[in-house]
Order: sequence, then structure tokens, then C-alpha cells
Amino acid sequence: MTLYIRREASKLWKRVCSEIATEIGLLADNWKYLLAGLLCQYIHGLAARGVHYIHRPGPTLQDLGYILLPELGQDKSYISETVFTCVFLSFVLWTFHPFIIKSKKIYTVLIWCRVLAFLVACQFLRVITFYSTQLPGPNYHCREGSELARLPRPHSVLEVLLLNFPRGVIYGCGDLIFSSHMIFTLVFVLTYQKYGSKRFIKLLGWVIAILQSLLIIASRKHYTVDVVVAWYTVNLVVFFLDKKLPELPDRTTVLLPVSSKDRTKEENHKLLNGNGVDPADRKILLVSQRPRAQVNGNGGHTDNATNGA
Repeated sequence: MTLYIRREASKLWKRVCSEIATEIGLLADNWKYLLAGLLCQYIHGLAARGVHYIHRPGPTLQDLGYILLPELGQDKSYISETVFTCVFLSFVLWTFHPFIIKSKKIYTVLIWCRVLAFLVACQFLRVITFYSTQLPGPNYHCREGSELARLPRPHSVLEVLLLNFPRGVIYGCGDLIFSSHMIFTLVFVLTYQKYGSKRFIKLLGWVIAILQSLLIIASRKHYTVDVVVAWYTVNLVVFFLDKKLPELPDRTTVLLPVSSKDRTKEENHKLLNGNGVDPADRKILLVSQRPRAQVNGNGGHTDNATNGA
């Protein structure tokens, strides 16, 4: 039993080291995109902080969701945040699963480049929207009479740049249309829908996204319009960006050795002539065919001699 555990631990460690080496190479090529995506997350936070300074509390607007869904109350508003935190952490862990799980289809660096591109595009539209029209916040700390509903003038630039973290992030007002929580949730669900492998988890993801929408409205953190706009905006943004961005390489077909037996004659012809095939695949096939050419050749002829080179 001890020997088995040591052997499996050794395999796992080698797998982790191999994956780290691969991801470091990808990170060296794509660090600019990741850094730009993270910087845009900070800029989005600055924009949300800025709109709080011009927020003016007022009566809660008439809302169909508020009529249909019972109010959870201030003491139960944590439920929606708990669901969102579980979604966020689950997705982050899934993107790092190639480091420990043998059956892997994605690269962590590349999947995060794609996710950040989706988030940045959606957040750019969101900033334009909530600065165009400021609605009175329906959340409890944004209502008339709350000390947090209006922000006093900042005493220093650092107070703005540091976002008064984490209190300023949690108790923001004015950044309503459309919901940032739904942006993250839908981007994560759509990404797993395309690159995930478990059908049950895909279905569960959509169920949780719907549940998250209802909890946000029931918690009075957003109006129904904020959630509705997020649903069709995020789906449209992801759909169009996904068509423009280069497709992620499939690890199961690009990196694994491919035998010539698994390809048709037409595919082999394209590979040998270098037409319309990835260079890595062409190299793999040529290497795999070389011993066959030596065996089928006359005497000790090499593959070059056989092909008349």
C-alpha cells in the first residue's frame, strides 16, 4: 500500500512539474494579455467607485421582480454572495485542474486569456451604461437615510485609487445596469459549456446561473432590468468574441503522438505536402512514418531515398 502511494505521488509530482513547465512557456508568450486583462479589472473597479460619488439615493423604482419575488431581507442577503463565491472558486479550481488530473483538455494560461477578454468587453459596456444614467440604488445601504448612500468628497487621491478596499467594493452604489455578478457567472458558465467535459456540471451551471439571478433580485441588490440586460449582453458578447478570437488548441489532438493508421490517405497527403495542417501535427506524422519507410524500402534505403530525394 505504501509503495503504491509513493508511486502515485511520484507520478503526480512529475505531472505537476511537466504542466508547470508548459504553462510557464505559455505565460511567457501571453503575459501581456493577462496583465492587460487584470489592469482592466482594476479600471472597472475605479469606474464603479467613481459612480458612487455621484449616486443620489431616492425611492426604489417599481420593479416586476420585486413584485413576484419575496424580499429575503438584510439578514439573508449573504445567500446570493455565498452562491457567487462558490461559482467563482469552483471555476478557478477547474481552470487549474490540468496540473493534477491526467485527462486534460485546456491550458490554464490560454483559458484565462480568453475569459479575461470576455470580462473586459462586458465590463466596458457596463461602465458606459451605468455612467449614462444613474438609478437610485435598491440595496439597503444605498437607500435614503443610509450613511453609505452618499460618499463624501475624497480626502486624497489614494482614497480613490485604493478603492477603500474591501469596504468600498462591497458597499458600492450606482453601478447598476448591468449586474457585474451576472457577468462573471455567465462568462464562467459559457466557458465551461464549451471547454468542460461533464454534462451534469454544464446543466448544473445553468441552473445555478438562474438561481443566482433570482437571488440577486430577491436580495434587492439589483433591479430586474440589471439582470435581464446581463443575460442577453454577456451571451452576445461571448458569442461574437468567440468567433473572432483564435480557437484554443485541443490537447488531446495536438500534443499527443498521432499514428498514421488513425488518418485517412487524404490527410496523410496533406500532411506530407504541408498544406492546411498544423506544423506540430506534420512533424509528428513524418516522424511516425519514417520507420515504416525504412522497413518497406529496398535493403537499407532511407525514407529520403525511397521518396527519390
